[in-house]
Amino acid sequence: MWTNEDFNSQSKQDMICSIAELESDRQPLAMRYDRKTKDTTIGIMQLPLKTAEWLVSELGYRSYEGEGNPDFLFRPFVSIYLGAAYIQWLCNFEHTERSEEFIVRSYKRGPKKATHKSTLAYWKRYLSVKECLPSRKLFDNGPLSNDASTSTTPAPASQTPGVVYTYWDSRASPEDMEELWNHPEVLKEWTKSGERRGKVRFSHDDSKRPYLSRVELKAVAEIILSKHFSTKAVKPTVLCALAEVVNMRFVNGVGPRPGIMGIDYSTAFWLYMELGYKAYRIDSVDDLTKPFVSMYFGAAYLAWLSEYEGRERTPQFVVQAFIAGPKNANLQETGPICLKFQQTLSNYEDTKRDEVGCTIL
Repeated sequence: MWTNEDFNSQSKQDMICSIAELESDRQPLAMRYDRKTKDTTIGIMQLPLKTAEWLVSELGYRSYEGEGNPDFLFRPFVSIYLGAAYIQWLCNFEHTERSEEFIVRSYKRGPKKATHKSTLAYWKRYLSVKECLPSRKLFDNGPLSNDASTSTTPAPASQTPGVVYTYWDSRASPEDMEELWNHPEVLKEWTKSGERRGKVRFSHDDSKRPYLSRVELKAVAEIILSKHFSTKAVKPTVLCALAEVVNMRFVNGVGPRPGIMGIDYSTAFWLYMELGYKAYRIDSVDDLTKPFVSMYFGAAYLAWLSEYEGRERTPQFVVQAFIAGPKNANLQETGPICLKFQQTLSNYEDTKRDEVGCTIL
C-alpha cells in the first residue's frame, strides 16, 4: 500500500510518467473522446474536464488558474499537476490506503472499475511501460557498457553480477528454440557465451532490460520469413532494421509499443482475425513480448503495408508507414525516419538506394 508520505517518492513520479506515456504518448495537445463514458479527455494526463474542475473546486487544487477553461489542460504543468492530484486522491479512496494496481486501474476507468476485467489489460501495459522507464542510476554510472543499440553478443554471467535473467526458453516454443540452436551463427554466439539448452539467457543492458543481439534478431527474422512468408518480398535485414529503429531490440518493447517490432495488440489481433495470420496465437499483449510472435506480426504488417489500399507501395512509404503509421507517411521528402532506417540497415547488409534515397526492400 502507498501512503501520503510516498506521494513525492520516485515510485509516484514513475507512475505519473508511465500513465502519461500510456494515455497520450506524452503529447500535450492530445484529446480523445471516450464513447463508453461520453467524456473527452485532454492533455498529457488525459483528464476529463469535469474531473479537473472537481479537483479544483471541491478539493482545492488551485495552484494554476484556468477553472472552466478546457484549454488549460493542454498546458503540461497543469495537466501533470491535476493528474498527480487525482492519483493522490485515489491513494486514499474511501479513507483506505490503496495498492498501486488499484490506483492505476482506477485512473483508467474510475474506482468502480478497479477490479473489472476491462482495466486488466491497461494495468499490464502500465507495468510494461514502467519497466522501460530510464533508470536514474543510468545517468550516474556513465554510458551503457552493454547498450542494446551497440552490443551484439550476450555478456557472460560472470560480467553481470546481480542480474535476474530473462530466458529465451520462457519466451519461445520448443520448436522455435530448436530452430535457433540449429542456426549456425546463433549456435556460435550461444556457445561462446556459455548458454545451454533449456536455459538460454537474453542479453541485458545496464538497466537489466532484456534485448536480442543482432545475431539473434536476424536469425529470428530469417526463420519467420522462411517458414511463413516465403512468397512475400520481405527481407530479414529490413525487419531487423525496423526492430532496432522502433524498439532498439528490447524484448518487452519501449513505452506503449510492445515486443521487438512494436506491433500493438489491436493491430496484431486485427492481422490474426481479419487477414488470417494465425501461425501464432495471441491471447494478450504479453504474447507480443515473445520475439517470434512479435516478428511474425511485424512481418505480416509490413507485407500488408507493401500493398496498402490495394496498390504496390514504395519502400520509402512502407518504412515510414511501419514506424509512424500509413497516414503519417510523407512521400515528398526522405526525412529523418528514412535516414535513420538506412543507417541502421547498414549494420545488417550492404545497402542499395532508390531514386528517392530510401533503401530498397
